[in-house]
Amino acid sequence: MRATVGYHRYDTAAELLLLNEIWQLQSKLTNYFYPQQKLISKVRKGAKVSKKHDEATTPFHRTIAHPTTPVERIVALTRTYSLINPAATQRQLQALTAQLLTLTTTKTGPTAQPQVNKRARLREATNPPTRAS
Repeated sequence: MRATVGYHRYDTAAELLLLNEIWQLQSKLTNYFYPQQKLISKVRKGAKVSKKHDEATTPFHRTIAHPTTPVERIVALTRTYSLINPAATQRQLQALTAQLLTLTTTKTGPTAQPQVNKRARLREATNPPTRAS
């Protein structure tokens, strides 16, 4: 999510609403259109690690292909998949991200505290005398 929206501080209600909308759109793109490879095995031989991955498919297609997925769930997911336009969703995601960035950068931050010089001035004692003279 941070790769999409950046590493700013989001602490207002308006930013939270935009983040929730962005999260929903990003979730649709990730689950329905971005293929992922799953790790099948990892074998270590000394310092070398060999990893084997399965074929890259989307989480949507993995769910459809799984034998225990109910038919009602498959129908609902397929209906949702057919309604999503990935290009339009990506454009909407970019617009919301730009709106969030504008909202974040234009809010007023905390006022800077005046800096106090903690160094001693010329001929000013920094340590009290340790014995009476």
